[in-house]
Amino acid sequence: MTRASIRLRSAAALSVIVTLIWLGTALVTARLLTSELNEVFDSALQETGQRILQLAVVDVLEREEEGVTRHVMALDDHDEHFTYVVRDDQGRILLTSHRADPVHFPAFAETGFHESDDLRFYHETAVQGTIALTIAEPLSHRREVAREMAFSLALPLVVMIPLSILGIFYGLGYGLRPLGQLRGQLARRGVNDLSPLPATEMATELRPIAETLNQLLHRLETAFAAERSFTANAAHEFRTPLAGALAQVQRLRQTSTDPDSARRAGEIEATLKRLTRLSERLMQLARAEGARLLVDAPQDLRPVLKIVAGDFSQGPDAGRVALSLPEGPVPSDIDPDAVAIIVRNLIENALRHGQGAVAVTLDRTGTLCVENDCPPIPSDELAALSGRFVRGKKAGEGSGLGLAIVHTIAERIGTPLRLTSPLPGKPTGFSACISLHGTTPFQKDRTQ
Repeated sequence: MTRASIRLRSAAALSVIVTLIWLGTALVTARLLTSELNEVFDSALQETGQRILQLAVVDVLEREEEGVTRHVMALDDHDEHFTYVVRDDQGRILLTSHRADPVHFPAFAETGFHESDDLRFYHETAVQGTIALTIAEPLSHRREVAREMAFSLALPLVVMIPLSILGIFYGLGYGLRPLGQLRGQLARRGVNDLSPLPATEMATELRPIAETLNQLLHRLETAFAAERSFTANAAHEFRTPLAGALAQVQRLRQTSTDPDSARRAGEIEATLKRLTRLSERLMQLARAEGARLLVDAPQDLRPVLKIVAGDFSQGPDAGRVALSLPEGPVPSDIDPDAVAIIVRNLIENALRHGQGAVAVTLDRTGTLCVENDCPPIPSDELAALSGRFVRGKKAGEGSGLGLAIVHTIAERIGTPLRLTSPLPGKPTGFSACISLHGTTPFQKDRTQ
């Protein structure tokens, strides 16, 4: 089952938590403000009632007739949030506001606050309980104020919550950026690069991981070095006994008078020669995997190619290698021994598995191409030829390591090995091309 990314899961969880915190905070704040507002409204209701009661007492005491109801008229049309009724001790209404309906004002026995479904009352008496005032405020007014207050609190959340979520996603992306850097550094590590990670430059939380990975890389490097050392040492140790055995067999074949013994000695000689070539290839492979392949001072590639190509000017392959070099020097900081290994293996591969002449070409940019004529190679088989101990289906004798050695060196110097079959514009042929310029920039053509 595919798991969501840590960033997405963390951002989603933090977004939900922050949203709930915002909403919870707004709800608690709204409740607290509503409670405070009710206290403010009650205080205003009480103070207003007490002031009106004082004026009502003066008005009632100055009257000549008792029990007469008076209505306070409004000076202009306005919303009246407070309405009141003044009664005497006999329950007669003495004074009312212009919108007060006595039906909605019950006679309370006790002073203080009272409440009905729609009104909030304050009841107060004066003159030893002979004059009582009941003032009312609509609860709808308070609910309207509470709604406006809640809307004022919720409106910023419509902006703040999305901004908080965006900030969480960006903050997590920025905070987890060192993980991406660690992943990129690990992706660049491989068989040819097991250098330790820069743990001291990483975030504190990643240092233990980097140090653990460095220990693993060190163990891998030690294992690979031991393997390469064993291969090189074994191949080197094989050379002396193989050379001695080959010399003895050649002498036996030359001095033998029995045709059958001479034939068997020839077969043994051929086998020993194959073992000798295999040991040489193993030593080259060990060098390709472990030795330093770059030098400090760039050197011209042409003398190396001339020396290697000259080794094939004698023997059964004399005249088959056609070398084409540019007139000017071709500098490269690749080790000349590594270049010689590349050229020798490509030429031997072309001579062994090809027909006719072998064209060896080096251009001014340092690209080496070795071409030979042979039946076309299928694309799936062509892609596997650079593997170790892999030979073509129609190949003759060979160790299957020549192209693998070249491919290993190409990977370590950071250049591809391009295998092509058939040759461009031809139905047959095979071509192997590799860039040998190294890290030295090309010199531009002075005529441009």
